[in-house]
Amino acid sequence: MEKQPQRPVILPARGKSPKIHGSVWLAPNCTVVGDVKIGLESTIWFGAIVRGDVASIEVGDRVNIQDGAVIHATFGKSKTILEDRVSIGHNAIVHGAKVCKGALIGMSSVVMDNVVVGEGAVVAAGAVVLEGTIIPPGTLFAGVPAKNRGEVRTELADHLSATADRYVEYAGWFRACEL
Repeated sequence: MEKQPQRPVILPARGKSPKIHGSVWLAPNCTVVGDVKIGLESTIWFGAIVRGDVASIEVGDRVNIQDGAVIHATFGKSKTILEDRVSIGHNAIVHGAKVCKGALIGMSSVVMDNVVVGEGAVVAAGAVVLEGTIIPPGTLFAGVPAKNRGEVRTELADHLSATADRYVEYAGWFRACEL
Protein backbone atom coordinates (compact mmCIF):
# COMPACT_ATOMS: atom_id res chain seq x y z
CA MET A 1 0.00 0.00 0.00
CA GLU A 2 1.44 3.37 -1.07
CA LYS A 3 1.76 5.95 1.69
CA GLN A 4 -0.29 9.09 1.08
CA PRO A 5 1.56 12.39 1.30
CA GLN A 6 1.04 14.29 4.55
CA ARG A 7 -1.21 17.37 4.32
CA PRO A 8 -1.54 20.42 6.55
CA VAL A 9 -4.22 20.20 9.23
CA ILE A 10 -6.82 22.86 8.46
CA LEU A 11 -9.84 22.78 10.77
CA PRO A 12 -12.85 24.92 11.63
CA ALA A 13 -13.45 25.97 15.23
CA ARG A 14 -16.54 27.56 16.77
CA GLY A 15 -18.15 27.75 13.32
CA LYS A 16 -15.26 29.62 11.65
CA SER A 17 -12.89 28.21 9.06
CA PRO A 18 -9.48 29.55 8.03
CA LYS A 19 -9.38 31.84 4.98
CA ILE A 20 -6.09 31.13 3.23
CA HIS A 21 -5.05 32.96 0.05
CA GLY A 22 -4.25 30.59 -2.83
CA SER A 23 -0.63 31.78 -3.00
CA VAL A 24 0.12 30.72 0.61
CA TRP A 25 2.52 27.81 1.13
CA LEU A 26 1.66 25.48 4.00
CA ALA A 27 4.14 22.86 5.20
CA PRO A 28 2.69 19.36 5.22
CA ASN A 29 2.64 19.13 9.01
CA CYS A 30 1.54 22.63 10.01
CA THR A 31 -1.82 23.32 11.65
CA VAL A 32 -4.22 26.19 10.94
CA VAL A 33 -7.44 26.29 12.97
CA GLY A 34 -10.52 28.49 13.22
CA ASP A 35 -10.80 32.25 12.75
CA VAL A 36 -7.60 32.76 10.77
CA LYS A 37 -6.99 34.87 7.68
CA ILE A 38 -3.68 34.43 5.82
CA GLY A 39 -2.62 36.88 3.12
CA LEU A 40 -0.77 36.76 -0.18
CA GLU A 41 2.47 34.73 -0.42
CA SER A 42 2.71 34.00 3.30
CA THR A 43 4.32 30.77 4.47
CA ILE A 44 3.57 28.52 7.43
CA TRP A 45 6.48 26.15 8.09
CA PHE A 46 7.01 22.68 9.49
CA GLY A 47 5.30 22.03 12.81
CA ALA A 48 3.97 25.59 13.13
CA ILE A 49 0.54 26.09 14.70
CA VAL A 50 -1.78 29.01 13.94
CA ARG A 51 -4.67 28.43 16.35
CA GLY A 52 -7.59 30.81 15.94
CA ASP A 53 -9.99 28.78 18.05
CA VAL A 54 -10.48 31.27 20.91
CA ALA A 55 -9.69 34.56 19.13
CA SER A 56 -9.03 35.80 15.62
CA ILE A 57 -5.64 35.75 13.93
CA GLU A 58 -4.81 37.99 10.97
CA VAL A 59 -1.69 37.19 8.96
CA GLY A 60 -0.72 39.77 6.34
CA ASP A 61 1.10 39.39 3.04
CA ARG A 62 4.55 37.77 2.80
CA VAL A 63 4.58 36.77 6.47
CA ASN A 64 6.70 33.78 7.42
CA ILE A 65 5.79 31.70 10.46
CA GLN A 66 8.79 29.45 10.87
CA ASP A 67 9.19 25.90 12.13
CA GLY A 68 7.57 25.10 15.46
CA ALA A 69 6.15 28.59 16.06
CA VAL A 70 2.82 28.95 17.87
CA ILE A 71 0.39 31.78 17.12
CA HIS A 72 -2.57 32.01 19.52
CA ALA A 73 -4.44 34.45 21.83
CA THR A 74 -6.55 34.59 24.97
CA PHE A 75 -10.33 34.19 24.84
CA GLY A 76 -12.11 37.49 25.47
CA LYS A 77 -8.85 39.35 26.01
CA SER A 78 -6.76 39.57 22.87
CA LYS A 79 -6.38 38.73 19.20
CA THR A 80 -3.26 38.36 17.09
CA ILE A 81 -2.33 40.56 14.14
CA LEU A 82 0.78 39.96 12.06
CA GLU A 83 1.06 42.78 9.52
CA ASP A 84 2.79 42.45 6.13
CA ARG A 85 6.37 41.16 5.83
CA VAL A 86 6.58 39.99 9.46
CA SER A 87 8.96 37.15 10.34
CA ILE A 88 8.20 34.82 13.24
CA GLY A 89 11.33 32.81 14.13
CA HIS A 90 11.62 29.11 14.83
CA ASN A 91 9.81 27.99 18.01
CA ALA A 92 8.63 31.50 18.87
CA ILE A 93 5.28 32.09 20.58
CA VAL A 94 3.16 35.09 19.66
CA HIS A 95 0.14 35.17 21.94
CA GLY A 96 -2.46 37.88 21.43
CA ALA A 97 -0.06 40.54 20.16
CA LYS A 98 0.12 42.97 17.25
CA VAL A 99 3.33 42.71 15.24
CA CYS A 100 3.66 45.64 12.83
CA LYS A 101 5.01 45.66 9.27
CA GLY A 102 8.51 44.30 8.76
CA ALA A 103 9.14 43.36 12.40
CA LEU A 104 11.00 40.21 13.36
CA ILE A 105 10.25 37.97 16.32
CA GLY A 106 13.40 35.98 17.11
CA MET A 107 13.76 32.26 17.60
CA SER A 108 12.33 30.83 20.83
CA SER A 109 11.07 34.20 22.01
CA VAL A 110 7.71 34.76 23.70
CA VAL A 111 5.49 37.76 22.94
CA MET A 112 2.49 37.96 25.28
CA ASP A 113 -1.03 39.39 25.15
CA ASN A 114 -1.61 43.00 24.13
CA VAL A 115 2.00 43.65 23.16
CA VAL A 116 2.56 45.93 20.17
CA VAL A 117 5.80 45.37 18.27
CA GLY A 118 6.45 48.48 16.18
CA GLU A 119 7.27 48.57 12.48
CA GLY A 120 10.75 47.22 11.74
CA ALA A 121 11.39 46.35 15.39
CA VAL A 122 13.24 43.21 16.47
CA VAL A 123 12.52 40.93 19.42
CA ALA A 124 15.78 39.05 20.02
CA ALA A 125 16.03 35.27 20.16
CA GLY A 126 14.99 33.92 23.55
CA ALA A 127 13.44 37.19 24.73
CA VAL A 128 10.25 37.29 26.79
CA VAL A 129 8.10 40.35 26.08
CA LEU A 130 5.70 40.88 28.97
CA GLU A 131 1.99 41.55 28.55
CA GLY A 132 1.07 45.05 27.41
CA THR A 133 4.60 46.11 26.38
CA ILE A 134 4.80 48.67 23.57
CA ILE A 135 7.93 48.25 21.45
CA PRO A 136 8.73 51.40 19.45
CA PRO A 137 9.38 51.12 15.70
CA GLY A 138 12.94 50.23 14.73
CA THR A 139 14.07 49.18 18.20
CA LEU A 140 15.67 46.00 19.51
CA PHE A 141 14.18 44.35 22.59
CA ALA A 142 16.15 41.55 24.25
CA GLY A 143 16.35 39.68 27.55
CA VAL A 144 14.04 38.17 30.13
CA PRO A 145 12.03 40.22 30.62
CA ALA A 146 12.76 42.00 27.34
CA LYS A 147 14.02 45.56 27.55
CA ASN A 148 14.87 48.23 24.98
CA ARG A 149 18.47 47.73 23.84
CA GLY A 150 18.51 50.62 21.36
CA GLU A 151 17.87 51.08 17.67
CA VAL A 152 18.16 48.27 15.15
CA ARG A 153 21.42 48.87 13.24
CA THR A 154 20.97 49.81 9.58
CA GLU A 155 22.83 46.76 8.24
CA LEU A 156 20.69 44.44 10.37
CA ALA A 157 17.50 46.24 9.33
CA ASP A 158 18.43 45.81 5.66
CA HIS A 159 19.14 42.10 6.12
CA LEU A 160 15.93 41.52 8.07
CA SER A 161 13.85 43.41 5.54
CA ALA A 162 14.86 40.81 2.93
CA THR A 163 13.74 37.89 5.14
CA ALA A 164 10.16 38.04 3.85
CA ASP A 165 11.38 37.71 0.26
CA ARG A 166 13.78 34.88 1.13
CA TYR A 167 10.97 32.84 2.70
CA VAL A 168 8.80 33.25 -0.39
CA GLU A 169 11.78 31.93 -2.37
CA TYR A 170 12.28 28.98 0.02
CA ALA A 171 8.62 28.03 -0.37
CA GLY A 172 9.21 27.95 -4.14
CA TRP A 173 11.75 25.18 -3.64
CA PHE A 174 9.05 23.03 -2.04
CA ARG A 175 6.37 23.96 -4.56
CA ALA A 176 8.66 22.65 -7.29
CA CYS A 177 8.59 19.22 -5.60
CA GLU A 178 4.84 18.98 -4.92
CA LEU A 179 2.69 16.51 -6.78
